[in-house]
Amino acid sequence: MMPDRPATPNPKPFTISVSDEELHQLQQRLALAKFPSQLESADQDPWDFGVPAKDVQRLANYWKDGFNWRKAEAKLNELPQYHTDIEVEGFGILDIHFIHQKSDAESAIPLLFSHGWPGSFIEVTKLLPLLKGGDGQPAFHVVAPSLPNFGFSSGVNRRGFGLAQYAEVLHKLMINLGYEEYVTQGGDWGYWITRAVGYRYPDHCKASHVNMIEAKPPKWSTSPFLALQHALKPYSDAEKAGRERAEWFDREGYGYNTIQRTKPQTIGVSLADSPVALLAWIYEKLHDWTDSYPWTDDEILTWISIYWFSRAGPEASVRIYYEGFHSESVSGIPYSKLMSYIPGVKLGLAHLPCEIAAAPSTWVATLGPVVRQSRHDNGGHFAAWEVPNVIVNDLHAMLGKQGPCYGLIPGRDGY
Repeated sequence: MMPDRPATPNPKPFTISVSDEELHQLQQRLALAKFPSQLESADQDPWDFGVPAKDVQRLANYWKDGFNWRKAEAKLNELPQYHTDIEVEGFGILDIHFIHQKSDAESAIPLLFSHGWPGSFIEVTKLLPLLKGGDGQPAFHVVAPSLPNFGFSSGVNRRGFGLAQYAEVLHKLMINLGYEEYVTQGGDWGYWITRAVGYRYPDHCKASHVNMIEAKPPKWSTSPFLALQHALKPYSDAEKAGRERAEWFDREGYGYNTIQRTKPQTIGVSLADSPVALLAWIYEKLHDWTDSYPWTDDEILTWISIYWFSRAGPEASVRIYYEGFHSESVSGIPYSKLMSYIPGVKLGLAHLPCEIAAAPSTWVATLGPVVRQSRHDNGGHFAAWEVPNVIVNDLHAMLGKQGPCYGLIPGRDGY
């Protein structure tokens, strides 16, 4: 935790600057890596056992001898980056790094983008040029922070920093930037954090769009009409496929989650000490959770380098799993409350075929006033990176002139 000191809410420009010593140490660790053997089977996909050893070795060698972090760093530093102090109740002052693309349009809509794990602020970069407005589409002021414990924001070493605190940081950041009312977008932990923002600050968070959707079947006791609809209406083919994908994930892909939500410090030892362990741990998710996205080696290593060079260390990022499931996430409200109806926030949902969490339309109607649902033929868990047009088109459809949320924020219709 950062020491208490006077808050300075005015943001200052930020430049990523990894030291030569940090780069040298990374190369030394990679040079000493010991790679695992591979269990071979002629009739099974090697990925069934986890990330193949040959892929880890290839990427680790390229990370050591070919990947140019300075080039990636320079590209990231072209982004409009800032940092500012945010005081969190009970945790003192945190230094928060964020992207802030401010539109020239006075009526631009403030949009708060929240990443998850194993993503980072980098996920917003493909959205930025598409959200500037023009050609009949609304413009946005885009704010995309590095969450505490991620990227270049402060780490938190004190227990109890749950979803309520993540929401507090993001909300206070928007207020400090002068955005009293705003909309949100998120997936993965960004889904839960935007839900927490909407729950805690419904007078400020006017609408949310999410691309990972966690929901439960409607109950007769709370949603009798939806429960009846759910009982009588068969699932569509797309909904059936989504449930099958989610069931596969629960059966074959959930092990990392169980570890990180119960013993984050144990896996944290490996992530902090070994760049190869970090590489394997994250690369598996980049492969398994996407819709055959053609990752380049440079993309993979840029994503993972952001974790390796993160301010709090790569081990800090997994603590959100423990805290999210063990701390009451919203001021005494159980974690499950964030899957209940939040009445004050308009809700847009994007259903993607290779998302790891999927819910039928009758389930998601229990989350809040749904104003838009869209189903897509491709895309996976990292939608903003894989299929940025999906996210942007949904935001335009929600908040543009013909959309159900047009003019939702007085004086900020985007035009």
